[in-house]
Amino acid sequence: MDVGMMMVFASYGWENCPDAQVWDEEIRLARLAADLGFDCLWSAEHHFNDYSFIPDNIHLMTYLAALCPNIDLGTAAVILPWHDPLRVAENAAVLDLLSRGRFRLGMGRGLARREFAAFRLSMDESRERFDEAAPMIINALKTGFIEGDGKFYQQPRTELRPRPQYSFDGRVYAVASSEDSVMSAAKLGAHMVMFADRPWEMRLPVIERSRQLHRQFHGTTPPQVMLTEFCVCGTDLAETEQEARQYQGKFVESNFYHYEFLGDHFKTVKGYDAYQQKAEIARHAGLEGAVAGFMQAASWGTPDKILRGLEERRHLLGDFELNVAFRFGGTPHDVSERGLKLFAREVLPVLKTWEPVEARHAAE
Repeated sequence: MDVGMMMVFASYGWENCPDAQVWDEEIRLARLAADLGFDCLWSAEHHFNDYSFIPDNIHLMTYLAALCPNIDLGTAAVILPWHDPLRVAENAAVLDLLSRGRFRLGMGRGLARREFAAFRLSMDESRERFDEAAPMIINALKTGFIEGDGKFYQQPRTELRPRPQYSFDGRVYAVASSEDSVMSAAKLGAHMVMFADRPWEMRLPVIERSRQLHRQFHGTTPPQVMLTEFCVCGTDLAETEQEARQYQGKFVESNFYHYEFLGDHFKTVKGYDAYQQKAEIARHAGLEGAVAGFMQAASWGTPDKILRGLEERRHLLGDFELNVAFRFGGTPHDVSERGLKLFAREVLPVLKTWEPVEARHAAE
């Protein structure tokens, strides 16, 4: 199994936590993860708020490419409506050159109304902007030239310099939750990226639909979905349950605040039907119910409990890649570091022995 570490860069939940401390702690964890055998370092893109502030994750990963030379680097994700596709393609080519083909390009369309407002953009355009920009970028990284004649991006044919040096086949990811996003990810041939925010039984139909669409569009085996989650790992089950309820709960609270899930604006925003459904569930269940659903989906507890949960998840969903955050929701640095080290020592080696389900069945 491919296992990465997710970097959130949040101060929501910490008391008087300076921005510099947030960045210092995340980068310390990144260096540990690279030394402890994780496959990839991933980072979100968010702006302006305590929820998460990493305004340029390609920039960050370029720094980490030099700091951590033996691990892949990924964006989960670059939010395409907030960027010119030419600049995304150029920056991706530079990072991939400097890292010698270690960059995994993950893309998304964005969800927070306040972030779109600050960029003076309409959320109503996010789907169209993503669907126009993403193929331009992928084709540019394949051919070395970018061009477009769409509604939003009239790009004259332009050569990328430095020229792309390595194939991005198998290294393209797209965040997907709504039906439209699942369709877009499948058309791109991308790994679908999903976040652990509700019981996996609720996500299974969407995952199965993405695999069906990939086969329909490409006639090949679908790439594994990447599941991103927020983990509390420790040696005492009761203690880690209490920690998970506190820190995962605080992360859910920050999610409610940042994305305004208790509001009703998703009803009127084009292309966000799936999130309107989630908002209605959130209003009905309240914060307490949302935290309970989150804890049912995410990993927490002792290494044995976490491994059992991941095995059950694989039995339900099939093969997947895993992307784990250890710092979120006010988690103290010592608790984050403890969880990362214990996960690396007792969970990661077991996950590395897991053969793909399809390959295992073929052998049988």
